[in-house]
Amino acid sequence: MRQRFVLALLCVFMGMPSLTAAAGTEFESYPLDYWALRPVINAAQVSPDGKYLGIMKIPAKDANPVIEVYEAAELDKREPVFTLNADPMEITNFFWASDNDIIFYLRQKVRNQIEGWNQGVYETRLAIVDVESKDMEQFDETDPLIENILPHDPTKIIISFQEGGADGPGQRLSEAFRPRAYWKFDLERGTKELLIRGKIALGQVEFDGNGNPWLARGYDDADDELIWYWRRPGEKSGWTQFRRQDFNKIETFEVVELDDAKPDHVLVRADNGNDKLGLWSYNVNTGEFDELIYRRSDVDVFGVRYHSNTWTHPDRVTGVSYFKDKLHVEYFDEIEGAIYKQLEGVIPNSHIISIPSRSRDGDTMTVLNTGPRDPGTYYLLKNGKIQAAGSRQPLLESEKLADVRYITYKSRDGLTIPGYLTVPNGEPPFPLIVLPHGGPYVQETVVYDEWPQMLANNGYLVLQPQYRGSYGYGAEFYRIAWVNGSEAGRKMQDDKDDGALYLVEEGLADPDRIAMFGWSYGGYAALVAASRTPQIYQCVIAGAAVADPIMQVNYLRFQFEGWPLQEQVTTWDNAVSPVEEAEKVNVPILLIHGDVDQRVPLDNAKKYRKQLDKYNKNYKYLELEGADHFSNTLFYNHQIDLYAAMIDFLENDCGQMSLRAQAKASN
Repeated sequence: MRQRFVLALLCVFMGMPSLTAAAGTEFESYPLDYWALRPVINAAQVSPDGKYLGIMKIPAKDANPVIEVYEAAELDKREPVFTLNADPMEITNFFWASDNDIIFYLRQKVRNQIEGWNQGVYETRLAIVDVESKDMEQFDETDPLIENILPHDPTKIIISFQEGGADGPGQRLSEAFRPRAYWKFDLERGTKELLIRGKIALGQVEFDGNGNPWLARGYDDADDELIWYWRRPGEKSGWTQFRRQDFNKIETFEVVELDDAKPDHVLVRADNGNDKLGLWSYNVNTGEFDELIYRRSDVDVFGVRYHSNTWTHPDRVTGVSYFKDKLHVEYFDEIEGAIYKQLEGVIPNSHIISIPSRSRDGDTMTVLNTGPRDPGTYYLLKNGKIQAAGSRQPLLESEKLADVRYITYKSRDGLTIPGYLTVPNGEPPFPLIVLPHGGPYVQETVVYDEWPQMLANNGYLVLQPQYRGSYGYGAEFYRIAWVNGSEAGRKMQDDKDDGALYLVEEGLADPDRIAMFGWSYGGYAALVAASRTPQIYQCVIAGAAVADPIMQVNYLRFQFEGWPLQEQVTTWDNAVSPVEEAEKVNVPILLIHGDVDQRVPLDNAKKYRKQLDKYNKNYKYLELEGADHFSNTLFYNHQIDLYAAMIDFLENDCGQMSLRAQAKASN
């Protein structure tokens, strides 16, 4: 009844950004610092009683995030009742643990150089603050995680901390199976109670909304197997093993949640011998798949959608999702589906809509929309009135952002390759940037993506090819990239080139103005492109690139074993090596690397530069001081340096790539 009430009142809309401009309108490119700014708002959450709205924001370009708390009923006044600044530590996320308590993550730079795989230069901590008393407590334990905020016991939460697990060579399974200790923390008394101390054999524990452990996953070192255990909710002891799996077997088995419709069943995202991942009901007593709930013939099931009200319906699965042109959700819960459908009808440029938080009574919620024409806008829905709470990137107007199209094309061996095409304003043919994703074994999706949007805003057509090996398109599409030998630098590279040639054939891309830009594996692909013949690119930009595959695979071998390594080792052991191909480089290169990169060590760039110098190749180099591998370590100064270097390189060192360069030449 309460949810129907919300739907009926969703009728008043305030503070909304403008809709799209008229078709064909031309715009001046934004200044580069518009793109370099970190997101102004990173999160918005309502308190369980609906009284407060917490917003995590960055108040200035060189500032750390703060949390501002507002009276939700008086958001128009825009005066926070409480502001939390954790300087010199950086707040990275927050959640409401009770009506008055906010629990939040912090990180602080603790070292100048990396010391091991995925270690980085930051350490994470956890703290909690009462917004009314302003009392704050910080936890000192290592690697904290909020496991459960208990809706039926609002004075307590479950937190886990890492215990044991050395960082030495050959550490099996990396961080995933290091033992964690699970504690129940009393918000009122400030005390904590040990619930479970994990071990390798039973190290990852899931709790339900009542705080009952019901699922655990561990690792059998002797047999190199993953093990799943379960316990009926409410049972006080004992675990029942219900599945074992060879860790090196290429098989997906991901327990999502308990199956509410069937006792002693769990919902599982799995292939179960099929090409495409589906959602299954799995019988933990028999150890068998019981019922296929949802599967598609074209793409994998991406995940599930949970009930928007986690206080009244914790862990309730309400739908299943998949990606093609956007995120699609098939709802099992008609009321939940109706709420999202109505939100999509009133929010401008609606694309992917989520409900990050909702009050216990259901009448107050935050809503987030993100997509190609919306970098991310948060809304507050309270008592039937919806109003904008803030944008991640308020300087970027929807009408000046580019559309993204979902396309498919044929690779030269006949394989269908999906791709995402970001289209600038103006008339084709456009200068083209091929932008392959990193990984390489990941799934890319149509969301707001800053890099292609920045490039499109400067006049470039951007192709993001979902080359073989990409997740989301079935087991065979993924496996053919490495199972029978690495296709890195070979057919995986052909897939990218063939996408560019397809766009030329379609009249969308200028054959004399094509470049490649990538990061991580995408940077590797850019270096491979620089030495290919026949050459279709005028230049390449390679960021955080694997330049020496043997160096990278030895780095990986030193750190962990098992299936994730199997695909990576096979890939890099047999990949085309840019350092060995440096003599063949036949286009200008812009090489970029962070000096504390913990995923692809800086030595890759150093070694590659020596080879370029040896053969007197045309290149430029940008080293980002204090930058790690991942985007959340790229601050304003990193981004402005990166974007300025990229645009300058494209305009001045890449033939006639830029429309501006052509205009300068004609004058």
